This record gives sequence, C-alpha cells and structure tokens, in this order.
Amino acid sequence: MNRLNAAVGIALALTWTGAALAQHEHGQHGQAEKPQQAEPKESKLPLCPLMGEPVDFTVKTMTDEGPVYFCCKDCIPKYEKDPAKYAEKVAAQRAALKKLERIQVSCPVSGNPIDGKTFAMFDGQGVSFCCKDCPPKYGKDPAKYRAKLEASYTYQTKCPVSGDKIDPTAFTDLPTRQRIYLCCAGCGEKLLNDPAKYAPKLAEQGVNVDVKKLKGEKPKHDEHGGHEHDHP
Repeated sequence: MNRLNAAVGIALALTWTGAALAQHEHGQHGQAEKPQQAEPKESKLPLCPLMGEPVDFTVKTMTDEGPVYFCCKDCIPKYEKDPAKYAEKVAAQRAALKKLERIQVSCPVSGNPIDGKTFAMFDGQGVSFCCKDCPPKYGKDPAKYRAKLEASYTYQTKCPVSGDKIDPTAFTDLPTRQRIYLCCAGCGEKLLNDPAKYAPKLAEQGVNVDVKKLKGEKPKHDEHGGHEHDHP
C-alpha cells in the first residue's frame, strides 16, 4: 500500500510539474508575440523658447547676441514684448545650436552672400566674406559684427534634392521668401518643379515650406504651419 501511495504521489507531482512548465513556456511565448510599439524619435532641432516645439530656421528675429529661432511667426512679437521672460529658454536653444552642423553662407559685414573665395582668420576662427573689401572692416572691430556673424550661418547643410552637402553660393529664393541652399544650381529647378517631393528633406533640417503656396493653392483658413498654437 505504501508503495502504491508513493507511486501515485510521484505521478501527480510529475503531472503538476509538467503543467506548470507548459504554462510558463506559453506565457513566455505570449510575451514574445506582443507587438512592440516604436518609441517616438526625439527631434534633434532646437526648441522654440515660447512653445517648446522644434524651430523653423526661416522664422527668426535678431538680438545683440545673434538670431533667436521660433516655431512660427506668431511667436516673434510675443518674444519681443518680453525677451527677459524667455532668456533661459533662449540660452537652452543656443546650447542646442552649438551641437548642430552649420555652414557660413553670408558676409557678416554686408549681409550679402559669400563669394566662396574671400576668407580670413580672426582669433583662430575662419570667416568668409562677399568681397575683398570686407575683411579689413571686420578686422577693425570684430565685436561689432558678432551678432551678424552668428546670423551668417545656415543649419540647412544638405541639399534637399541630392542629399549632398550644400554649396554656400548655390541657392534659390522661393516665392514664400525662403532661401533654400543647394549643392548646385541645377537642383533649384527640380525643387521648384516638385516642392512636395523635397519638402520632407527640408523639414528634417528645420526648414518648413508651404507646398500649397508654392503651387499657387490657397491654404485653408485654419492652417498655420501645419499646427495650431495656444500662446502663453
């Protein structure tokens, strides 16, 4: 009788162990089959000091320290009304800008496009100019042109058509009064012929173009750069 009871006990134990193991394996299998949700990618663009949204580099205002960038034109008058209120956010934006690649495209003295051949070193920093007359003017008082030098760079460093590095002397001015830099003059026509195709590549670099305006279509009344704002 004792042997029979022992045999029954062993059989029950084996049955329970097998069932538990099967349940455990099934649970693991079920977890493995769960669809994994992709985590949203964090934007590498600096943030608007008012709204906390990625900036549009074509929307900016000048200060004594250089440009401040915003997500939309509505933010500019809000900022200019009380710059001190947003000083901390502007400092954070400038810290983020230092981490981005940039290319000088305009002369800090005249504001004109650089000529691609006039270049000089000042305090270990290379500066490009529009003509040979500007380096001496800059050299007399570099501090005078500090803000303009900061504004002379573009963060749109890749051609939206080819994906190659831009040539600072190759650009096209859109009807929306936005200047787009290219790798060569030939890419300008391609961009204008099909702006919708290349708009995403520009948006990745912080340049938002209104495709409807470029196509001659009238935007809807409730559209504002693709999003609505509740401004502080």
